[in-house]
Amino acid sequence: MHLPFRGRLKLLVASLTAVILLTWLYLLAGNLENGRSLLLSPCLSETPEARVLERAVLESRVREMEEENRQIRLQLSQLQGTAGQPADGGNYGNAAWGASADTGPEDVENTAEERANHTECPRSPTVLKCELIHVACVCAGHNASRDVVTLVKSILFHRKNPLHFHFITDAVANQILSSLFQSWMVPSVQVSFYDADELKSEVSWIPNKHYSGIYGLMKLTLTKALPSDLTKVIVLDTDITFATDIAELWAIFRKFTDKQVIGLVENQSDWYLGNLWKNHKPWPALGRGFNTGVILLYLERLRRIGWEQMWRLTAERELMSMLSTSLADQDIFNAFIKQNPVLVHQLPCFWNVQLSDHTRSEQCYTEVSDLKVIHWNSPKKLRVKNKHVEFFRNLYLTFLEYDGNLLRRELFGCPSHATSESVQLQGALEELDEDDQCYDFRRERITVHRVHLYFLQYEYTPTGDDTDVTLVAQLSMDRLQMLEAICKHWEGPISLALYMSDAEAQQFLRYAQASEVLKNRKNVGYHIVYKEGQFYPVNLVRNVALRNANTPYVFLADVDFLPMYGLYDYLRKSVVQLDMAHTKKALVVPAFETLRYRLSFPKSKAELLSMLDIGTLYTFRYHVWTKGHAPTNYAKWRTATTPYKVEWEADFEPYVVVKRDCPEYDQRFVGFGWNKVSHIMELDAQEYDLMVLPNAFMIHMPHAPSFDISKFRSSPGYRYCLQTLKEEFHQDLSRKYGAAALKYLTAQRNI
Repeated sequence: MHLPFRGRLKLLVASLTAVILLTWLYLLAGNLENGRSLLLSPCLSETPEARVLERAVLESRVREMEEENRQIRLQLSQLQGTAGQPADGGNYGNAAWGASADTGPEDVENTAEERANHTECPRSPTVLKCELIHVACVCAGHNASRDVVTLVKSILFHRKNPLHFHFITDAVANQILSSLFQSWMVPSVQVSFYDADELKSEVSWIPNKHYSGIYGLMKLTLTKALPSDLTKVIVLDTDITFATDIAELWAIFRKFTDKQVIGLVENQSDWYLGNLWKNHKPWPALGRGFNTGVILLYLERLRRIGWEQMWRLTAERELMSMLSTSLADQDIFNAFIKQNPVLVHQLPCFWNVQLSDHTRSEQCYTEVSDLKVIHWNSPKKLRVKNKHVEFFRNLYLTFLEYDGNLLRRELFGCPSHATSESVQLQGALEELDEDDQCYDFRRERITVHRVHLYFLQYEYTPTGDDTDVTLVAQLSMDRLQMLEAICKHWEGPISLALYMSDAEAQQFLRYAQASEVLKNRKNVGYHIVYKEGQFYPVNLVRNVALRNANTPYVFLADVDFLPMYGLYDYLRKSVVQLDMAHTKKALVVPAFETLRYRLSFPKSKAELLSMLDIGTLYTFRYHVWTKGHAPTNYAKWRTATTPYKVEWEADFEPYVVVKRDCPEYDQRFVGFGWNKVSHIMELDAQEYDLMVLPNAFMIHMPHAPSFDISKFRSSPGYRYCLQTLKEEFHQDLSRKYGAAALKYLTAQRNI
């Protein structure tokens, strides 16, 4: 009775196997369309429309096959139901066979063999493991410098190869990016800068209506700007985001024919078709034209064919009728390609998905995995219209707010050319004793923090009398609310260093751009020091603000103080009155405080004294840390009409005006304690006269205690290490200034 069942079972298994094999053979070998199998991978299709059609036909065939398989499995299950329970061995065999039969393309967990069979694309040309990839970018100004950081983050996130970035920059971007990369210290990344001013004469004769201005034409000059021994380079706009390893793009150079010199993606708007509006007359282009946001330049071949002369002749010829470019270098590239189509290698459109209004970008991808490069090439940027703009925006924001410290990763197996800074840092780290109770404090002192100078637009015109004063301060996210008030109280230049994470820096950017007060002040330099480590490196952050002041004199303040109205002009007059240009002086601005969050700010010294008498104001920290400001001699200040000199005393930490070349703050002091005290001590050691200004004042506004002061109060280990650092500072001061510094050690012991 079992024999007929087993015979029918074998017959069904054979039938099922035959159907599967015949169906797939039919798909692989038959139904050719224009000589090409319908099963060809989408990545080999010539157009997005063809890929969509091809995939639809394939899915239809697969569904037919699956329906046939389902019918056979149904018959098999009916047979098993009528046959009764077989022996254990038969049950094992049926279970294994059933699992095999059910495994198919629709299953989430396919076998390794099936996953291999489902590979849609042939293997791309490979890049050698440690092959150096060259990337060029034109970057000018504060805003573009911010954009290029996000681009670089997206590249670093995916990369597996050493990189060499080539930046063509103006003076602003050079200062910002050179400082950023020097402090970023990413292994296996080289950076070179080229002066855009030296290239302006090459393109300044071309009238350009595009918002990028003259810098939008600079890519035409790369064969001249970049080193003559550089053979090929990937050229990117600053508004690009990578969603894959840039090595995949670099590998496409190997697909170039012998004659091809430029790789570009087709333009995804109708611009070059000339049908956007009545009398729209674009520059000549091949078909839809090409977009120059992503370019593969074979520099060696371009130089060989005389690229510089060829693009110039093209531009001169077309400008006779077009009069100016509308899309900067892109117009000239397209006119050149129209005349020389054999020189261009068309890249698949997913290498430049162009997110401007009314583009065909949605035809470049059907799945997230199809995306390679996103190009925000509309002036609207993140506000552009696109069905999937939320997804693209989130991808961009991921890199915008991504912690850049995490990208300092080694490329294992690739030799890294260590910079002198990294060698010095490694040596300092090796000298530290990890068993030292204060190891974390000492480690913080040598930590290199990423620094992004001039995070926002900055404009400063020096005064002609060399008396200008910059207010210098540092802050973190929890003091952001003080900025508007400070800008209202101080009209002069300000240098602020902000200690923030990447995400917090973007919050600050949005806050500043939304503030009417802040966005109208261009003489405020905002410098981001990115968070790293467990301590607040307060003196390092102060030094960043101090180094980037652009005036002869600086007012060293704290951000939670509001200067009196008119203090800026008063200090400039005091600089002249006290002959600071030829003497060593530190002008003391007396500090006061209020415990009230809402204060009617005094408009004069007389009004302040009145508020002091009725208890609305107090001398700063008189009830907590009297020694910090007692040497100011507030009793004398009440009636003083001229500046008076005071002597240094232990723990004195006034707010002072000094020359910009004053000693920097000692960076061993982090968090709470002795960060300003040590600085005033060194000023005194260098024989600065401490002069109290009789008609100047500043008022401390109340705020919640900082996290660092809480640690100081609660941790004996913290206080022990601070005391240790104090003693070491005294020893260093003695070595530096000799016997004159002994008074500081004596004063400390007498406390």
